[in-house]
Amino acid sequence: MARLSDLIISNPDVTSFPELEKLVSHLGESGEMHMEFDVKPDYRDTPRKWAWLLEAAFTRGLKYD
Repeated sequence: MARLSDLIISNPDVTSFPELEKLVSHLGESGEMHMEFDVKPDYRDTPRKWAWLLEAAFTRGLKYD
């Protein structure tokens, strides 16, 4: 199971919510089955519905570039 906190820590070059969303999409596409959203991303542009948006990105996988 992937954890959001581990993903954020291992990718310090990600500095915005859209970048994180893209990273989560890549993880979903790579075949990871479960993801735990254990922390709220601490970016200035993190929206209120951050968990829903990241869950949707993980579920759909990468649909854009």
